[in-house]
Amino acid sequence: MASSESTFTQEVLVQRVRTKYHWPPLQLNFWILIMLVGSATILGIFANFITIQQQLQVGIPWYFPYWVTVAALALLFIILMLWLISQRQLLPGIVIMGSFILFVLWLVGLIVISIQLWGPVGSVNGNCNLYVDGATSRGPSLETLAWLQQKSICQSWQAAWAFELVGCVFLLWMMIMAYQVYRDDI
Repeated sequence: MASSESTFTQEVLVQRVRTKYHWPPLQLNFWILIMLVGSATILGIFANFITIQQQLQVGIPWYFPYWVTVAALALLFIILMLWLISQRQLLPGIVIMGSFILFVLWLVGLIVISIQLWGPVGSVNGNCNLYVDGATSRGPSLETLAWLQQKSICQSWQAAWAFELVGCVFLLWMMIMAYQVYRDDI
């Protein structure tokens, strides 16, 4: 009997296919800028409110640290997005999921702040109209300094609410934009 020896060699080629998503640069940069400004402003306002509450030695409402946390999470998400953009790996799925989570958190906070700002009894806006807007003070005195601080607090509430509303709209816009980027690549 004759013996035959055969050797088989197989080569396995692994090819890595990377999908490149094309994000609209102007819209993405505008979104990042507005969300950075909004998140940083909200973080600063509610951190200031916590400091004021501690100085007055009164209780801190749960929604003050809530907004500090949510704004910090939004800033971390934007930093993560910037890092992914620099690596050219910003995936629509990550953006949709992160934007949706933040949208829910921002919407809950917006509802709570809206109730506090314009609620039925003892609302912040009602107190501002009654005690601050209705009683202006002028001249170099402690009363004027106190009135200016109260006016600043009232305006901070209004600014926080406005940035929260804009943030909710922009997070919804980002979910739509990320879906369009995903859809255009299919």
